[in-house]
Amino acid sequence: MQFTLPQLPFEFNALEPAIDAQTMQIHHDKHHQVYVDKLNAALATHSEINFASVEELLKNFASVPEDIKTPVKNHGGGHSNHSIFWTILSPTKQEPSEVVKGEITKSFGSWESFAEKFNTAATNHFGSGWAWLTKDSAGALEVKSYPNQDSPYMDGKTPLLGIDVWEHAYYLKYQNKRPDYIAAFWSIINWSEVEKRWSM
Repeated sequence: MQFTLPQLPFEFNALEPAIDAQTMQIHHDKHHQVYVDKLNAALATHSEINFASVEELLKNFASVPEDIKTPVKNHGGGHSNHSIFWTILSPTKQEPSEVVKGEITKSFGSWESFAEKFNTAATNHFGSGWAWLTKDSAGALEVKSYPNQDSPYMDGKTPLLGIDVWEHAYYLKYQNKRPDYIAAFWSIINWSEVEKRWSM
C-alpha cells in the first residue's frame, strides 16, 4: 500500500480570516505529509496488508500486525482525519440543508443543543485531538472527542464533521484562544460535504 498527500480543494488563503494561509500551508504540506510518510514506512514492512483505502485499513484495525499497530493508529488516523478535514472546509459560507438540520435535531433535540455539545467536546478536550460528529451503522449520530489522531472508523463510526484541536491547527493565529478558533470554524463548514458523508 502506498498513500499520497491529497491536494487541498482551495488555496491556502481561501479560508481567511477564519484560518490564515500560513497555518493552512504548514498544516497541509508539513504535518499531513508526515502522517502519510510515516504510515507508508510502517506499511512497507508488511506487504501482505492491502486494503483499498486508509478508511478500510482503519475499519480493519484489529487485523493490523501488533508491531505496526501504533504507527498505523497514529499516522493512518492522522492521514484519514486530515483528508476528511480538508473536504469539510469551505471558502464560501454555507448553511446546512433541511435534511441535515432535521437529522441533527432528531438526534440532539435541537440545533442549539448539537452546537453546544460539539463546542464543548472541542473546547474541553484535554491535549491534542479532535471533536467529531459521527454516525453509527444504525444511523445514530453522536458527538465525541477523540485523543491524538484516533479515528472514528476504529470505533465502527463514520466521521461526518470534525475539528482538529491540535495546536498546530490554530496556534499561529489564535495562540491559546482555542474557543475563538472553534467559533470561527462554524463559518467555514462545507455542509454539502457533511450531508454527502451522512448519505454514505
